[in-house]
Amino acid sequence: MESERGWKFTQCFGDKADVEEMTEADIISAVEFNQDGRYLATGDRGGRVVLFERSDNKGGCEYKFYTEFQSHEPEFDYLKSLEIEEKINKIKWLPATNSALFMLTTNDKTIKLWKVCEKALKMVTDNNLQDGKLLPPPSLTDLKLPQLTPHENIIAAIPRRIYANAHTYHINSISVNSDNETYLSADDLRINLWNLGINNQSFNIVDIKPVNMEDLTEVITAAEFHPLSCNLFMYSSSKGTIKLCDMRDAALCDQHSKVFEVEEDPATKNFFSEIISSVSDVKFSADGLKILSRDYLTLRVWDIRNEREPLKSINVHDYLKPKLCDLYENDNIFDKFECTFGGRSGTHAMTGSYNNYFNIYDLTNPENDVMLQADKNAFKAKRVVGPNGAKNKVGVPRNGRHGVRKEEINVDAIDYGRKILHASWHPRENTLAVAATNNLFIFTD
Repeated sequence: MESERGWKFTQCFGDKADVEEMTEADIISAVEFNQDGRYLATGDRGGRVVLFERSDNKGGCEYKFYTEFQSHEPEFDYLKSLEIEEKINKIKWLPATNSALFMLTTNDKTIKLWKVCEKALKMVTDNNLQDGKLLPPPSLTDLKLPQLTPHENIIAAIPRRIYANAHTYHINSISVNSDNETYLSADDLRINLWNLGINNQSFNIVDIKPVNMEDLTEVITAAEFHPLSCNLFMYSSSKGTIKLCDMRDAALCDQHSKVFEVEEDPATKNFFSEIISSVSDVKFSADGLKILSRDYLTLRVWDIRNEREPLKSINVHDYLKPKLCDLYENDNIFDKFECTFGGRSGTHAMTGSYNNYFNIYDLTNPENDVMLQADKNAFKAKRVVGPNGAKNKVGVPRNGRHGVRKEEINVDAIDYGRKILHASWHPRENTLAVAATNNLFIFTD
C-alpha cells in the first residue's frame, strides 16, 4: 500500500488532447514562480505569457488563471535574412510595487519589461442619444452631460521598456540582480549588464568571442546572478565548466574567480563526450552557498567554497548511455534540461527526464529520492520510485543510492517526445510547477 505522505499531483492546466493534436505554439518553454510564490508565469513557443494566481482554500493551495498576454511576435532580421521566433526563452520576476506585477520576458533577441495591473474600465452611461440618433434636446434643462461610471476591472499587461539590439546571438538566460536595479542577459558568446531604467545602453561584462571564429571551442549555455552578493555571477559553458566571476575584479570579467569542472577520464572519452558534458542549466541555492548544474546525463551539486570536486554527482540518465547514437541521430542528445533547488539551504534538487518523468532528490538522505510522472492521459501523477527500495504501482524498484536500476527500465519503450525540460520550485514551500509539453502540472508535498 502506497503511503499517503509524499508528493502528490494537485492540478493540471492546458489542453489534455494528444500530443499529435497540439500545435507547436502551445508548447510551454518557460515556467517561473514569483518571489513569494503567489503568482506563477508560463511562456510558450507562440510568444504568449500566462499568469496564474494562488487561491488558498480548505483543501490546500490552488492556482487559478489570472491573465494572458502576447509578449513577443515573430520578426524578421533583414540584414541577416533570418526569422526571429516569438518563443519565450525565459521569464524573470521583479519585486511587485503597489499591487502591480513586474516581469522580464525574452525571446532570442529582445527583452521586454512588463507591468501587469488591474485597471478600472469606465463606460459612458448618460448621453443625448435616442435610439442611437443624436436629437436636439427640447430645452437646455434636458441637455445631459455624459457620465463616466465604473464598469468592471480588467487586468492589463503594459510593456514598460524594450531592451533590443544588444545581442548578435540567441539569448539563453536573463537574471535579475539582488540590487533589483540591474540584470544580466547572456547569449552564446557574450553576457551584458543592463540597468532596468535604461533600455538603450548595456555593458558587456563577458566576451568569449575569438578574433577568428574558426578558433571557437565553446559557447555560453546559462548565466545567473548570486542571490545575495550583487557583485557575483556565474556562467556555464558547452565544455562542462562553470565559472564564478566577481565584477569588482574588472569591468570585463574574462578572468574568472573560480572554475568548477569535473575532469574527464581519457579512458572513457568518445565521440559523444563533449556533447553530453555541455552544461544545460545552473542555479544558485537560495542562501548562495551551493551551485546546482545539469548536463545531459548528470546532476551535480557544488559547494561554492570548494571547486576541487562536487559535493554530489547524481546519474539521471545513466540507462541512456547505450542509446547515445540513436539520441544523436534524432537530435534528442541536444535537449536542454533545466534544474532547480528546493528549500532555502538547497536540501532538495529537481530535474526532468523523458516519458514525462522527473526526479526529486533529497540531498541529505538519498533514501527519500523519488521519481514522478506527469501523466496527462490519466490526469494524475504516477509514483515511479518509492523510498526504502519498495516496489510500487509502476513496479520500478529502488536501487540504494543509484536511483532506478537501468535494467528495470525498458529503454526501447521510452517516448522521447514527452519530456520535462522546464520546471520551477515554489520559493517558500514544497510545491512544484512542471511543464509537460503543452500542459502545466502542479505537485505538492
